[in-house]
Amino acid sequence: MANTLFIIAGAIMLVSMLIAFIRIIVGPDLGDRVVALDAMTIMALSAIAFLAHLLGRVIYLDVALVYGLISFLGVIAVARYMERGL
Repeated sequence: MANTLFIIAGAIMLVSMLIAFIRIIVGPDLGDRVVALDAMTIMALSAIAFLAHLLGRVIYLDVALVYGLISFLGVIAVARYMERGL
């Protein structure tokens, strides 16, 4: 039963990543693209945590943490650029 739920959750995650990727390509302005990229990053973080649980590797959670911190700094930099430039 738990494996079925993991497969369903993984499929929903992949579909949502595809929708966010389409928003990155089609987005009318930079703000929409940044929000879609941030959402895609959050989904990738959850996918890494999902794989860490599935494979039994705790080290992948460290990778997800570093990836999340770098993504946060990137979003802050883009937001600052959009506001008034670097």
